[in-house]
Amino acid sequence: MFPDTYLSKKSFCEVAWNDAPESNTQDSSFFSKEHINASSPPEVEATFLLAFVILLHSADFYSAGQTGFFTKLGRLIKEKAKSDVEKIFSGFSKTRDNLAVIDELLLYWNLADTDRVLDELEEALLVSDFGPKITVKIVESLREDILAGKLKSGSEIKDALKKSVLDLLTKKGNKTELQLGFRKPAVIIVVGVNGGGKTTSLGKLAHRLKNEGVKVLMAAGDTFRAAASDQLEIWAERTGCEIVVAEGEKAKASSVLSQAVKRGKQEGYDVVLCDTSGRLHTNYSLMEELIACKKAVGKVIPGAPSEILQVLDGTTGLNMLPQAREFNDVVGITGLILTKLDGSARGGCVVSVVDELGIPVKFVGVGEGVEDLQPFDAEAFVDAIFS
Repeated sequence: MFPDTYLSKKSFCEVAWNDAPESNTQDSSFFSKEHINASSPPEVEATFLLAFVILLHSADFYSAGQTGFFTKLGRLIKEKAKSDVEKIFSGFSKTRDNLAVIDELLLYWNLADTDRVLDELEEALLVSDFGPKITVKIVESLREDILAGKLKSGSEIKDALKKSVLDLLTKKGNKTELQLGFRKPAVIIVVGVNGGGKTTSLGKLAHRLKNEGVKVLMAAGDTFRAAASDQLEIWAERTGCEIVVAEGEKAKASSVLSQAVKRGKQEGYDVVLCDTSGRLHTNYSLMEELIACKKAVGKVIPGAPSEILQVLDGTTGLNMLPQAREFNDVVGITGLILTKLDGSARGGCVVSVVDELGIPVKFVGVGEGVEDLQPFDAEAFVDAIFS
């Protein structure tokens, strides 16, 4: 089943109440940490999330008999959300350190000192890889508002700075959530250059989807790198997902993906996650292979793939832009996964990518753990780098 918006209200009710304790909805053991840790991911993550949506959409569920059930449920959801935000906050610590000078500058700001302060603010943004175009746009906007008397204190300038960055991330209206649609299975193809963390990101994404109650099938479409299938098989075992691998040494990636999507369709999988070979955006023949992969899955399921996600190494900063442009021109990228941002002080590249390419960032890698692939939240990101 699909979580969240991919289920009907009836499905929410059926799943939530089938998994809830029958005799006593206020049974505290059902919500204990011991129960959560011991339970399978679909039982916990999906049940709690789906039941919470019932609470939001159906007031008649919130009767006296269910008060304890939903009170504890709401607390657990809130704690998990807080944990996710904290991961993002800690993941961007190096970028935040780069930008900490802004607080010092604005603390003693006065109107006569505006030019010097804005020059140093500009330097801080450039060092964090916001890029010249965006940096000038932000700084000049602040300068105009200061001189017009709209910003009269350091705190107001910082709030305006944060709002400017947030507007850049959200103005295009791009959806940062996975768009899986209603036709099963949804097909997600993951692409990128060598060494960007593509296969690892796919494994972490599988883990996240599996924990949300999604039935996931992996496809080992990286037929060039010798250890790629082995690496993905380890992730399949780790996440409890099935996997389709090449039947022979000379198998084509498009054939593997086609086979996987056919199996996904026949066996009722919700999502087929397709790995592909790492390739330089300048290698014409390998880029042509991606076109073949896209066509192959589209022959099995019209309209597939639902998503083509490009993995970009966050430590490369603005150097990732040419890669993204070329991949987008060839296969049409629908979303980005930015990895290794926890080890980089160049988090401003997130803003540059969204503003210049118009492609939404859907996930960010903020650590090496399996839980450290986080859905991108523009507001949480801005708070994390400008706290």
